[in-house]
Amino acid sequence: MLASALMTDDLRRSPLHERHVALGAKLADFGGWEMPIEYPGGGVVKEHTAVREAVGLFDVSHLGKAEVRGSGAAEFVNRTLSNDLARIGPGKAQYTLCCDDASGGVVDDLIAYYASEDEVFLIPNAANTAEVVRRLAAAAPEGVTVRDRHEDFGVLAVQGPRAGEVLTALGLPHEELEYMSFARARWQGAPLTVCRTGYTGERGYELVPRWDDAPALWDAILSAGEGAGIRACGLGARDTLRTEMGYPLHGQDLSLDITPVQARCGWAVGWKKPQFWGHDVLLAEKEAGARRLLWGLEGLERAIPRPHMAVTLDGTPVGEVTSGTFSPTRKVGIALALLDRSVAEGGEVAVDVRGRPARFRVVKPPFVSATTSG
Repeated sequence: MLASALMTDDLRRSPLHERHVALGAKLADFGGWEMPIEYPGGGVVKEHTAVREAVGLFDVSHLGKAEVRGSGAAEFVNRTLSNDLARIGPGKAQYTLCCDDASGGVVDDLIAYYASEDEVFLIPNAANTAEVVRRLAAAAPEGVTVRDRHEDFGVLAVQGPRAGEVLTALGLPHEELEYMSFARARWQGAPLTVCRTGYTGERGYELVPRWDDAPALWDAILSAGEGAGIRACGLGARDTLRTEMGYPLHGQDLSLDITPVQARCGWAVGWKKPQFWGHDVLLAEKEAGARRLLWGLEGLERAIPRPHMAVTLDGTPVGEVTSGTFSPTRKVGIALALLDRSVAEGGEVAVDVRGRPARFRVVKPPFVSATTSG
């Protein structure tokens, strides 16, 4: 029997909770889980820089895990989720969206690991796992089962230009893995999935061990990465890294009120498929043109944008910030913002930062160059 998440004050804890406490991590609620935001010795900026220049280790065990099994499981997933599994094959992973059939809004964005025609492993966001599983289970045909495996597996992300050195030291397969592919392996006799995926923009891997095996693997990764300058990283750095790349966060840049078309995630929609949740309404929006679009904002003066700050053009409201932060790489404030179609790339807008209008340029992300597919 695998251990389940520890609970405290209604917050779940990852299998690595004691490791974070021992390292002195600052812990906070994230999607209903008590997770590390940053560690002593430099905090978010140093952790961010370690990932951009060397290698960082994240505990992302709060992410959901769900298993779709049975005859025709992959075909069923392809009829429901947005992206087209026919574009890939077994051993490959794919970013996809679970949309609401009526509104086209995004229930969640997730990664689908295509194991075989009869098995697809899904990694949704922590807070949305139960709802994704509920919707899939309700729609599953006879012979296909959808199972929540949230607390059966941990997820450790090894990210950065020197990530491969760490996996080599651990004896794990990685050199043969293309971007968005995975391999089933064993580490110290235990099963482990090695995925060439991540949320930072850097070359990296996500390791999916059994829940009880995660602490020993965490220790081994930190030990193996000492020579490469590895640093334990919290979710604060994960957020600044993904924002620099323009990667959306569900609940902010994607939601039931924000469609894939509005969020510029149309590349994750199989438009030629005859069926997926939200197909008709999204196709209509795509053809008509969305009333608002997600843009990047780059600071032209000292100011740090935050979610829900109003954006104006010549004094007229044109949208709001969905994600905003200080970019440790660029040393400026950056944001993602939903703006009216009237706003054009290269133009200048103002963001209401604590009652003061701050100047920002409208750009297309990413804000930095990174090596995800390198």
